[in-house]
Amino acid sequence: MAKTSLSAGAIIRDILINDADVMAIAKKVFPVVTDKAELPYVAYRRSRLEHNTTKAKNPGADTVQIDINCYAATYQESVELAEAVRAALDYSQGEKDGLVMRSCTLADGEEIYENDAFVQCLTFRVQI
Repeated sequence: MAKTSLSAGAIIRDILINDADVMAIAKKVFPVVTDKAELPYVAYRRSRLEHNTTKAKNPGADTVQIDINCYAATYQESVELAEAVRAALDYSQGEKDGLVMRSCTLADGEEIYENDAFVQCLTFRVQI
């Protein structure tokens, strides 16, 4: 079965877990969310998908919004992790199992404090 933009998170995860700067800070990279993580860590999720229909019924050519949250015990560490994630993903391209990510750019960011952790919330626009 051919992969579609629904699998974009797999490319994002591969880029993050193979980035030395990200993994020098983060203990793990999780899809969606986890209950049993040790700080610092990264969680990612697909939060939006815009299907760009074509006459050829091509399942690709979609735009996906990926939210990436960087959790840490201190504010400074959360910012350092977010900077590493941005450096790994912003303007990057990738491929996994035949699915091609043509571009990935930072679209938005905010910061919050939740469940005893500082969280940097980054939103990326991914072109598949």
